Amino acid sequence: MIISPNNTPAVAAYRATAGLGGPEAPGGAGIGEGFEAVLGQVMQQAVGKARAADQATQAGLTGQMGTTEVVMAVGRAELALQTAVAVRDRMVTAYQDVMRMAV
Repeated sequence: MIISPNNTPAVAAYRATAGLGGPEAPGGAGIGEGFEAVLGQVMQQAVGKARAADQATQAGLTGQMGTTEVVMAVGRAELALQTAVAVRDRMVTAYQDVMRMAV
């Protein structure tokens, strides 16, 4: 009996706990679909934090919000953007590595 590395119980448990999907996970989503969902969620959170920072900045300019709260909101948005850029850079690097592989 040949056991594929993708069908081991450890891989199934990892996929289930990491929410990556696969035939073992609820819903039967594939790994690619899980990665796409996670990436989309990260991007939506970054956009949401940027919008919140814009609203906080406007509220700070009109005197409805304190300087500390505005700085915190802008800092959160900056951190979310840096995270999104880092993920994008890693994805581009991984794609380039795969394209350089000899077949």
